[in-house]
Formats: sequence, structure tokens, C-alpha cells
Amino acid sequence: MQERLQKILSQAGVASRREAEKIILDGRVKVNGEVVAELGSKADPDNDVITVDGKAIVVAENRVVILLYKPVGYMTTMKDPEGRPIVTDLLKGVKERVYPIGRLDYNTEGLLLLTNDGELANTLMHPSHEVDKGYLVRVSGKVSEEQIGKLTEGVELEDGMTAPAKVAPVSESEHNSWISITIHEGRYRQVRRMCEAVGLSVVRLKRSRYDFLEIGDLKPGNFRFLAPEEVTRLKRKVYAGSGRAPRKTGIVARRQPSSPSPGGRGRGGGGGRPGGKPRG
Repeated sequence: MQERLQKILSQAGVASRREAEKIILDGRVKVNGEVVAELGSKADPDNDVITVDGKAIVVAENRVVILLYKPVGYMTTMKDPEGRPIVTDLLKGVKERVYPIGRLDYNTEGLLLLTNDGELANTLMHPSHEVDKGYLVRVSGKVSEEQIGKLTEGVELEDGMTAPAKVAPVSESEHNSWISITIHEGRYRQVRRMCEAVGLSVVRLKRSRYDFLEIGDLKPGNFRFLAPEEVTRLKRKVYAGSGRAPRKTGIVARRQPSSPSPGGRGRGGGGGRPGGKPRG
């Protein structure tokens, strides 16, 4: 079935629809060897050979979304020039070629979504949708009300003022404290930099929530497939108020492989239960 080229590029994860339009206008797209540089042009992703900058694109027939507990010590990329482990190494038994929605840095653990649905990935990562992301943060020493107040109001970083965050104390011990921080921005190492800006030293950082999705009782390295209704709920969230109706998910129900992880391979450091309340 023929579809607009910008939609095909978006579904393949090449770019958002708006960015795909520019790629087409720049003459970077070919269909069956012929340059197509007009918006509104259509192609059949099942029968036509579509390339961007000479590289063929593939639109996944069966779209999946995976919720992974990323351990510390894994890169959120598709390859690493230094040869460090990457998150897709953990997806044993997954046949689809999926890629991360956003990133968690090497020393951060927790909830990471991966998918082969390019349009969904681009939509969720777009800053205009302000998807809440919740973190549990263990810091050295005690946290003052003044520090919590500054984080809540927003702090000045080298790339500008952060948006207000939701911050609350969780637990406290003699040497460490746990706080929860919820943000909707996606800047590089943002939570760590926010804490450093108010004088807090981060010992452990774990993303525990992405919008309504929670990490639950997953252990480091384990994962599960999202159910179609969960994907639909995500889409309704990001399309709300945009005037666009959620596209049918195309998500297939999948059973998680019986041995999805290396078992206890996570190197998150101690001091908290992966699915429960952190210990100080």
C-alpha cells in the first residue's frame, strides 16, 4: 500500500515527519533509484526500494516496544567504538532490531524504552510533549530544604535554566540520602548536573518511571514487552492537544523470553532494592 514518503521515513526511524520533509526537499531520498524531492510523493514500503543518502530503509512489519532495566555499565547506543557493552546485548531472544528511545548515560541505571517504531520514538523524544521521567537519586550526606527548594524551582546550568522539577525526600541514613526527582526535559546528564549545581554529590542514579510506566520488580538486565494498550496510552498522552489522532499501534503482543538477561549481571552498586523503596 502506498503511503506518503515523510510518513514512511518517520515510521522507519529516520527522522520526525517535519525533519523527513526537509530530507525529501533536499533531494536525499530515492525511490527505486530515482530522486524524489516533492512533498506529497508516495511509495509502497513493501515493494519499493527507498533509500536515504544511499542507504536503504526498512519499515518494521511487527512493531514492538520493550521496557528494559538498564544496568550500570552499558551504553545506550547501537554500537560503541570503545567496545563497551550496549543495551541491546541484553535483549536475548528479541528478533526485531530495536533502538533506544532517548538515552541513559553509562553510570545511570533504570527504565529504558526501546522500539522499532520510528514514529513513536520521534514523537516521545520531541521536547514539546514534556513526558515526565522520574528518578531515584542517592547522594552523599544529608539534603537540606534549601537544596530541595532550588531543585524544585529550577537551577542554572551551562546550557540554561532548567524547568521546575518535582523533588521530594525519600529516606535518610547516617552517610547517604535518597531523593526523588521528576523532570520532563531531556538534557545531557541533566539530573546529575542539577544535583551538582546545588552542592549534592550523586552516588547512584536510577530512572524509575517514564510517564505512567514504572520499573516495577524488574531486575537489572531484565526486560518486558509493552502490551498494545500501554502503547496506545503512551500515544494518547503525547498526541493530546496536538489535533492529531493516535495512529493504530501495530504493536504485537509478545511473550518475554524465559532467560532475557545474564542474571544478576547488573552493576548498580547496592543501597537499594531494584523494584522497591531505596535503602539509605
